[in-house]
Amino acid sequence: MAKKQVCRSCKIFTEDDVCPVCKRKNLSTVWQGRVQFLNIGKSVIAKKMGVEKDGEYAIKVR
Repeated sequence: MAKKQVCRSCKIFTEDDVCPVCKRKNLSTVWQGRVQFLNIGKSVIAKKMGVEKDGEYAIKVR
């Protein structure tokens, strides 16, 4: 099983080599905390984080 990577720009988790949201290859395996959004339209936290797509996000990425 491939290790999950996190996009340094939008902080979404992915198992691919390219971010599914911003299409960048700037990924990291060093992260802290995670949050999952099921409905970003109703989430105040998602709005504050600038999330554009439902999914699993890291809180801090290095």
